[in-house]
Amino acid sequence: MSSIPRRSFLAAGAALPIALPNALQGGEPAKARVYDDRRPLDGVKTNFACNIEMWGFGTNDHAERIRRAADLGFRGVEFWPWRGKDLDALDKARRETGVTIAQFLGWGFSPGLNESKNHEAFVQEIEAGCEAAKRLEVTKMLVIAGQDVPGLTKAEMHQNVADGLKRAVPVLEQHDIMLVLEPLNRRRDHKGHCLNNSPDAIAICKQVGSKHVKIAWDLYHLQIDEGDLCGRMREGFDEIGYFQFADHPGRHEPGTGEISYARVFKEAHDLGYTGWFGAECSPLEGERKAAERLAATDRG
Repeated sequence: MSSIPRRSFLAAGAALPIALPNALQGGEPAKARVYDDRRPLDGVKTNFACNIEMWGFGTNDHAERIRRAADLGFRGVEFWPWRGKDLDALDKARRETGVTIAQFLGWGFSPGLNESKNHEAFVQEIEAGCEAAKRLEVTKMLVIAGQDVPGLTKAEMHQNVADGLKRAVPVLEQHDIMLVLEPLNRRRDHKGHCLNNSPDAIAICKQVGSKHVKIAWDLYHLQIDEGDLCGRMREGFDEIGYFQFADHPGRHEPGTGEISYARVFKEAHDLGYTGWFGAECSPLEGERKAAERLAATDRG
């Protein structure tokens, strides 16, 4: 997740839409296919999902953003809350382009999942989110733990997060939807957030003990608060349900900061990850240049 206001978007040029084939076979990302050079991400082996909130594409129309992401060769997209969006338009755009909606936000910062008084509302909202997910053929929803609660210790807040997730498991099993819990850095973007590292997220998921509850492993956040990206990835791989990324500093696309994403993506592939990588980053010099830089991390 981003600290950028949800209604703040970047402006950039657009390209003409080109239809893509269906991006999923049997619920899994399709193998990469090679197209022509008009779309920078054609031919990459990694399943990149464009975060259409942060990429922006110069429009407030989310369906149009899906089409413009497809123009760059993205096979998937992700976005923040599903509420407030035109689901019919999103459904039409993803069907027309063949782009998969990899995940969306099912539960945000407030009210906090780390307070037990919010758990009933949490389960109800997850059930509503599952209905939206089925409509859009989405298999994952992202959830946030919440800000520090005065009077509660970190251990108590994490226990509340685990308890809330456990309560949602029957709903997730019924709909076959996975929740991915995201640790967020406290040093730069989310001061006071109660969950900021992979060991704590792993412990919560292990306590829940369900294949329907895993971690949204955001490499940007984890680089800031713990580093050792490949080592930590190996240690927590069994609990990873989804990847997100951005370079640091700046939260722009790979190739603009200090992280060797070619190395990090290779590690994930070598471990056996075949799912989506959410590009939750803001393009530094326009969307096309950002896509070209992203493709350079993993061409082949």
